[in-house]
Amino acid sequence: MALRPSPDRHVKDDHPWWLVALVAIGVILAAVIVTNDIYAQVFRTVVNGVGITVFVTLVAFVLATVLGLGICLLGMADSQVLRQIARFYIEIIRGIPILVLLFYVAFVGAPALVAGYNFLISPLVTSGMAEPILVRDLSLMWRAIIALTIGYSSFIAEIFRAGFQSVDLGQIEAAKALGLSRYRRFRSVVFPQAIRVIFPPLSNDFVSMVKDSSLVSVLGVADITQMGKVYAAGSFRFFETYSIVTYIYLILTIGLSLALRRTEKWMKSR
Repeated sequence: MALRPSPDRHVKDDHPWWLVALVAIGVILAAVIVTNDIYAQVFRTVVNGVGITVFVTLVAFVLATVLGLGICLLGMADSQVLRQIARFYIEIIRGIPILVLLFYVAFVGAPALVAGYNFLISPLVTSGMAEPILVRDLSLMWRAIIALTIGYSSFIAEIFRAGFQSVDLGQIEAAKALGLSRYRRFRSVVFPQAIRVIFPPLSNDFVSMVKDSSLVSVLGVADITQMGKVYAAGSFRFFETYSIVTYIYLILTIGLSLALRRTEKWMKSR
């Protein structure tokens, strides 16, 4: 039989020995990178992809959050048609793997988008006031950002929906009784309470996007993973290269997780 703590027993936070162990391993690996010429060369090559990884993650997450909030509000609209449209979008996108969505947007969606744009500006092209664009004008990095935005927006929409529905209905009715408009109810009553429920899973999605951004390497985008792939293919130093790639991703994800966890505790304390 499993032992259960008594109700009056206070659960204390364990000392983060796991973090101490990770920091120790990180310091050892940093010392290896400094003292070993091969690891130092690999690190200097792979670290060049950090900027692309951070840029893709930040831009895609911001766009996915805005789109997800819009889809969530659409799904909570009074119109049944709008709610069904939002549900259709969420269920379809959640059922497609991110990698498949990446290929679809890059090689199907992008050409269709360019063709549609050229069709709309065809009168301007005919009159010489504009030039048609080519598919290659839409960079692979932006195709990857669009794919990540679409893929994560469906999950973020559900996070927002769960957060908004967690607010007690009585408080919303009280706000209505005070004569607050729908926008004022959302801004002053619903959102400040819902954000405490929304933030933890939203921050988890942010960390997940840092890891899933490595998928853009299949399109040749020069992120951390792609830089590692290119170096390993040319030098056959697979162990050293992917050890450094793993090391850099762990620094990004664990550091981000600790910062977001501290932010979450600060929000709870308020």
